[in-house]
Amino acid sequence: MNLKSTIIIIEDEKSICNFIETTLTAHNYKVITASTGQEGLSLITSCFPDLILLDLGLPDIDGMNIIKKVRKWSMVPIIVISARTQEQEKVLALDSGSDDYITKPFGTSELLARIRTALRRHQQQGGFPAQNEPVYSYDDLTIDFSKRLVTLKGKEIHLTQIEYKLVSLLAQNSGRVLTYDYIINHIWGPYADNNNNQILRVNMAHIRRKIENNPAEPNYIFTEIGVGYRMRESRQQS
Repeated sequence: MNLKSTIIIIEDEKSICNFIETTLTAHNYKVITASTGQEGLSLITSCFPDLILLDLGLPDIDGMNIIKKVRKWSMVPIIVISARTQEQEKVLALDSGSDDYITKPFGTSELLARIRTALRRHQQQGGFPAQNEPVYSYDDLTIDFSKRLVTLKGKEIHLTQIEYKLVSLLAQNSGRVLTYDYIINHIWGPYADNNNNQILRVNMAHIRRKIENNPAEPNYIFTEIGVGYRMRESRQQS
């Protein structure tokens, strides 16, 4: 079987690094490891990886600085794997340019799923399904971006203009966590005031009542508490 994508792991905890390396190698990824931030940056510039798994608590350089350095010249997917559980840390990592954030401890299935999603998005060169996948589809929910049509079990769902913009933005970035600030900036613009955060939550509640069988246990749109929202990845993104 041919090797798949090249992944660089920047992680100073040997046991965790070995565990991830073994898992990814078993799934046919080519894996390169680094135990310091400086070594990781050197490998990124010389090996041109398809994805980076990054711990924030490195001995020499804070992981946030690595994200910022890499983003100056590359859009390679970066998934943060960190023991930092504070909401603000997650928000800062995502706003700094990481594609995803996984909190330790984590399961192998979740890690592999997040990697597949990040790689697919990167391969789509910007990830907007409107260019490559004109339709979002998962289970009974379908969104046709060209027709601006949302259907559930074949029946049209009537959304307000704002509700459609929100669903469309999340669907176009399905599988990826979008922070509250990112969503507000794209929907209401860069000069939105603090009230828009509450307006966002109200609109999301309305959307869930329209598309979710049980809004308290969503199947399509998930809340990353204190961070933002994530829409389940479209089955058509393969």
